Amino acid sequence: MPRWRGALAALALCALASCGGGEPQPGQVADATAAGVAAATLNRGNGPEPDSLDPQRARTEAAFNILRDLFEGLTAVGPDGNAVPAAAESWTVSPDGLEYTFRLREGLRWSNGDPLTAGDYVAGMRRLVDPATASPYAQVLEPVVNAAAITRGEQPAEALGVTATGERTLLIRVQNPTPYLLGLLAHPSTSPAHAAALAEHGTDFAKPGRMVSNGAFVLEDWVVGSHLAVKRNRSYWNDAATRLERVRFIHHADPSTEFRQYRAGELDLTYVVPGQQFGWIKQNLPAEMHVAPQLSVYYYGYNLTRPPFKDQPGLRRALSMVIDREKLTTAVTGVGEAPAYGWVPRGIANYTPQQFDYASLPYAERVAEARELYRSAGYSAERPLRVEIRYNTGEVHNRLAVAIAAMWKDALGVETTLYAEEFRTLLQTIQARTETQVFRSSWIGDYNDAYSFAQLLQSNFGINLTGYSNPRYDELLAEATRQADPARRRALLEEAERVMLADHPLLPIYFYVNKHLVKPYVRGWTDNVMNVQYSKDLWLDRGD
Repeated sequence: MPRWRGALAALALCALASCGGGEPQPGQVADATAAGVAAATLNRGNGPEPDSLDPQRARTEAAFNILRDLFEGLTAVGPDGNAVPAAAESWTVSPDGLEYTFRLREGLRWSNGDPLTAGDYVAGMRRLVDPATASPYAQVLEPVVNAAAITRGEQPAEALGVTATGERTLLIRVQNPTPYLLGLLAHPSTSPAHAAALAEHGTDFAKPGRMVSNGAFVLEDWVVGSHLAVKRNRSYWNDAATRLERVRFIHHADPSTEFRQYRAGELDLTYVVPGQQFGWIKQNLPAEMHVAPQLSVYYYGYNLTRPPFKDQPGLRRALSMVIDREKLTTAVTGVGEAPAYGWVPRGIANYTPQQFDYASLPYAERVAEARELYRSAGYSAERPLRVEIRYNTGEVHNRLAVAIAAMWKDALGVETTLYAEEFRTLLQTIQARTETQVFRSSWIGDYNDAYSFAQLLQSNFGINLTGYSNPRYDELLAEATRQADPARRRALLEEAERVMLADHPLLPIYFYVNKHLVKPYVRGWTDNVMNVQYSKDLWLDRGD
């Protein structure tokens, strides 16, 4: 998630509104024609600015929210959070679960009118695993035949077990039964690639005027630090069902700023609900507030590649034990989050989430053990641990960091420095692993399966930010991927979570809930555990 520039966004909006040109801003009507367009324009809060609009290179939720409107995968996320047909109208699975054959809809086209074929999906997935793309999501296709060898540079991308057997038929071969494959194929990283646009523009294709996409909308405008606009794609196969002409994704650093815009009528729905206003909203806007479970976790990561946390599981455990998660979720966040004493959230299909072995201990006993571990690691009142927490700018992140630093100080005597920065810079620093000690991050399940959370801590996974590496953990995941027996697969993943939690490579703090404000005239909204809302399914009914 990049920097949230609430003040700059507000200034940019004011500047656009006063310059007299361009599209009308929320609340403005230039003429009768513009009034009709404005009535069909959804103003959607989208939190931080996207890191990229390249489907195979993007990695943040803000980017994926937009990419789901711009591109369409073989499958999509349905209202219940499960996979449903999208560009593929149907599919069959071989009796051994190793071959998936997809049938594309008839007459699919790119936004520029070019025919869309099965080969374009092959190209997109080959690009995803190609080391030259440097995709942070390359390893999600690991179950596909030869994918792992390709990402390691041992085989060419053309060896990927994804082939077009006809203009409208696609065959995907997996090494082992992969029950989450259909959900995975709804992820934007598996979107098709338009060969001509890539050939002409290279990695710069993901910009207004250059991007060729296949979703319900096309990229129209992107004002960095302010907003991004998409307009209806008349070449989309189901354009007749799309009711919006345009969607404006508004980006803000501060949820309170977003809330003020929502109350002023400048936003039709929000990205989040600000914690400090939650009580007022619950009392005064109950019909507009949507709170529902979400498969995501807020956590602090340790940099395990350098001191003080490298080879210090006891110290990492001590810092985790003295965090009063119940207090954080009631006094600091306070919008229904659940304290996280494990990594995989509740609600994941066919899985029992695991917990730290001290999760049920009274807080006083946890503190007593933590102090012993702290001393064993070589720290004391005379020689306190000095550590830095880095986090992206934001009200909640700052309040949590202050509270956690206070808990560490009170229980152990830790001296903590807080460092807030814009998220793009934070991410670069984390990935460099030369400066960070403790960093704030979050993880949102890409599909409804525990493996989406387990894979993040795999030693060779591209977005394993902590640098965690445990051969036993990797072996358990590898064995789980080879299992045809669902019960055995589940047991292996649960054991892997217990192994990881014992190592304390990260510090889970709470499990998110979906929190949105939605105007009464916005129709088609459905809450789901994946927190996915396609703009094509929404429309405005103001009653005029």
